[in-house]
Amino acid sequence: MKTFYLEPDDWREPYMLSGPEAHHLSRVLRLKPGETVRLFDGRGRTGTFEILSCSKSNVMLAAQDIADALPPANPITLALGWAKGIRRGWLLEKAVELQAEGLLFWQAKRSQGHVPDDSKETWDAKLIAGAKQCGSAFLPNIGVCPGGVRELVEIGKDYDHRFVLWESPDCPAMLDFPALTRPGRVLCVLGPEGGFAPGEAEELIAGGFTAVSLGNSILRWETAALIALGLFWWGRQHADES
Repeated sequence: MKTFYLEPDDWREPYMLSGPEAHHLSRVLRLKPGETVRLFDGRGRTGTFEILSCSKSNVMLAAQDIADALPPANPITLALGWAKGIRRGWLLEKAVELQAEGLLFWQAKRSQGHVPDDSKETWDAKLIAGAKQCGSAFLPNIGVCPGGVRELVEIGKDYDHRFVLWESPDCPAMLDFPALTRPGRVLCVLGPEGGFAPGEAEELIAGGFTAVSLGNSILRWETAALIALGLFWWGRQHADES
């Protein structure tokens, strides 16, 4: 069954797809009235709908079945030091697959280039494409943090558990099983390519973050990000079974 994204504010009768989603349904896939499709809103709501009519710009639908998925008990937001030219699109899709609550791009001292003032529409398109592929009912929240470590410390106050993923040999602890499974919102901070500049990780630790390691290898930015998201996804599966 083909899947389409309907924004949360548009989940009401009459149900209607417009814009790129309507174009893809009617002009690219050439679906017809009477066929059934799946819609999701990125916040846990999904449903099956019958196509009633198609025009150049709009598709009218009738709801057959609507359900709400439960969010994870320990949602993770990964704060990533901004890095220019990194495989961001690939990472956005993986964040959807691994059920991240959010991605936050922050301005580190060693960042290549400057984090944009706001998230980009192309990022949202990547998230939607990833959700369609894996069947997720949720889309991660995407944000930017131009204020560096000081702003991260303030943002971290809204989270139950805060970690610095630190590549330093002085880092005392591995990211362990209890950290991956305990309930509560999680914020993990990862440095940019080249790692944290002197003083950045220490300031986060002083601000209430716990320093943890992902292992003894020197990891690329996207590798470390994927491992962190994957570990919390794995921990969530174990927590759901218990």
